[in-house]
Amino acid sequence: MTSAAEFEVIRDPLWNNIRIDAEALAVLDSEPFQRLRYIRQLGHAFLVYPGATHTRFEHALGTYHLARRTLALLRERGELDGISRDELILIHLAALLHDVGHYPFSHALEEAGLPSHEVLATEQLRQASLRDALLDTGIDRVEPRLTALIEGCSSSPLQGLVSGSLDLDKIEYLTRDARMCGVPYGTVDVDRLIHSITLIADGGSRTVAVHEKGVSALESLLFAKYQMYRNVYWHHAVRSATAMFKRLVQDTLVAGILEADWIAQTTDEVLMERLHSLPNAPLAMRLKRRQLYKRVLDIPAGNVRPDTGGWISEDPELVRRVEDRIALEHDLEPGDVLLDFPKKPQMLEVELPVRTRNGAVVELSGETGSDWLGIQRISHELHTSARRLRVFAARPVAVHGSELLGLVERTDDAVRGALEQDRGLLSTRD
Repeated sequence: MTSAAEFEVIRDPLWNNIRIDAEALAVLDSEPFQRLRYIRQLGHAFLVYPGATHTRFEHALGTYHLARRTLALLRERGELDGISRDELILIHLAALLHDVGHYPFSHALEEAGLPSHEVLATEQLRQASLRDALLDTGIDRVEPRLTALIEGCSSSPLQGLVSGSLDLDKIEYLTRDARMCGVPYGTVDVDRLIHSITLIADGGSRTVAVHEKGVSALESLLFAKYQMYRNVYWHHAVRSATAMFKRLVQDTLVAGILEADWIAQTTDEVLMERLHSLPNAPLAMRLKRRQLYKRVLDIPAGNVRPDTGGWISEDPELVRRVEDRIALEHDLEPGDVLLDFPKKPQMLEVELPVRTRNGAVVELSGETGSDWLGIQRISHELHTSARRLRVFAARPVAVHGSELLGLVERTDDAVRGALEQDRGLLSTRD
């Protein structure tokens, strides 16, 4: 590919032909974007679903493709009048670059406490080859405007296409992930959805909305998202591998062996080769050989007292200390016991206006929104159904559910207090 061409066409197994316009060609060839070829979209899911080796590169191209299709449809209907060509190109580029800051192995390292990939995107946009490609577009303030779109805080009327309840990123990854994993759960009516996207006037400014005729397709997308979390993203073996990887990287960061800045710039294979080269890294070798930790306890989230256990997903350092104390209590080595209780409370949230057939506008969020989207009435139950509180261990140990629940349902301060007093965590109550 060369920037001198007017456009190029890339063959894609999901969307067939993806046309890359001139403004995006140099961006595509930049080092930060090419790095995405070596970042798997679903982290360690390939250890469970062998086809899940697709990358952030493919996903980014697909999101760009959907952005071009959607804007073309809006243009045909005359809904882009008054929006500058530069603004439309920025949407194309933001769709292409929305994941440019991603760590190796998907979201695992964000769970481990590292900064979000949206924050890191700003650093990647400033790297020489990508920065120069963006400047060549001639768009005024291109970098900060792209950053705002990627972080979801732009004033652009088209912000919702890049980050929002019906953004093109979600449509793309659900469709691609389901196809590559070989599962029927992520089926999305893509054509219906993008044909139903519209722009409405909201408080004097325009914003992305969905036409009433697309509400059923939107509800189907949300249910597909729930099913993919339940069956793929939070599959027990995927979560075991993810927990092992997080702990492995945490250990190297704490020991000063690796630095977070270096990890943020590297790729899946380079990171794993570095981890494999360490003299004492059994977790790295187990991941390489797919010798995953086994579940020694698996508790439905419905059995956990509501609004408790948040510290497991929010305080990685506390979790690490708790894991090591539990391992000690069971005569295991540090890192031999791992806790996992993922959460995604916004999984089925919808903050989106709907244009009715008579031209009225209704917000899908809130009480009135539940009249339009039945899935919102049960969103909490679906999120709870998808979640599991699990303990993974290097070898079988007896961890009693009632004792673990007693620990998980305590506040983070209470857990810290028990650690500081050197008490047995699984036999202590407030």
